[in-house]
Order: sequence, then structure tokens, then C-alpha cells
Amino acid sequence: MSQFSALAVYALFASVVFGITQRSEPKMMIRFGAYCFGLFLLAAIAVSWGMYFLKH
Repeated sequence: MSQFSALAVYALFASVVFGITQRSEPKMMIRFGAYCFGLFLLAAIAVSWGMYFLKH
């Protein structure tokens, strides 16, 4: 398993937990979970590019 796929699995599980615990309606749970998943992936990509430019 690559590092990105491990991150995606972690982001998926964390987003499911965030969606369930932070919203009360099922539709809002799904939307918030998807939003958190996207933010996890975007943040990981941004941080990885930042580390790349710091090293080079």
C-alpha cells in the first residue's frame, strides 16, 4: 500500500466518523463527510508539495 492510499483510507474512516458525530440528519452527514474527505486530501497534497519545495 502506498502512502497516498494509506492516507486516503485514513481520510475515509476519519470523515465517516466526523460526518456521523458532527451532523444529525443523514443527508448532512454524507455531505459533511464528503467535505471532510476532500479537505483531508487537499491538505495532504498541499503539505506534501510544501515539503517538496522546502527540500529543493
